Amino acid sequence: MKNKILTYYDTLAKDYDKDRFENSYGKYIDKQERLFLRSFIKTKKFSKILDLGCGTGRLLEFATHGADFSQEMIKIARTKYPEKAISIGEISDIPFEAEFDCIFCFHVIMHQNKEKTQSFLNECYKKMSSNGILIFDFPTKTRRKVISEQEEWHASNTFTEKEILDKTRNQWKPVKTVGVLFFPIHRFPKNLRRLFLPLDRMICNTFLKKWASYNIIVLEKK
Repeated sequence: MKNKILTYYDTLAKDYDKDRFENSYGKYIDKQERLFLRSFIKTKKFSKILDLGCGTGRLLEFATHGADFSQEMIKIARTKYPEKAISIGEISDIPFEAEFDCIFCFHVIMHQNKEKTQSFLNECYKKMSSNGILIFDFPTKTRRKVISEQEEWHASNTFTEKEILDKTRNQWKPVKTVGVLFFPIHRFPKNLRRLFLPLDRMICNTFLKKWASYNIIVLEKK
């Protein structure tokens, strides 16, 4: 399965940014994630931040380090941010000796199984400084099931917030959870999608977040 996913992303790397995040749907998600990271990180004094699963470097502006398992993705990320420490690595085998104040990981857990998710949590705990912050997203169990040609692995790893908290309670304490993509904007006219973003963000900060497509959870190392 790993080789299948790796081949998929290596092949996709060259056109990944354009295909995934330069259309109105991708921009809608990208904007929500950027606004969240910017508002959260700007209030902290983090010195070492890892973008784990950084891909082509879409969110590397918020990090000092980046890691991804795709060599082709990493090549593109390095051209964008030659000044940053970027390396090949796995979410269960972080390729840096540094202790990080913050690790964030977006659109990665969705492709893993439950065992790999636990390995990710354990590895981040080991590579995190005291009271460090872990941020990651996961597809919610209440979302509409997306059918894709990569059906056996793409976005197949779903959780409820309670399941995440049960899985992390021994090593982490919860800080906050927010939603991403409440509205099914793929059904909306493209020229109207951006108009729903402020309302989407507001709803995703309420109890209705569990019905969003994704949740972003923030955990602090105990």
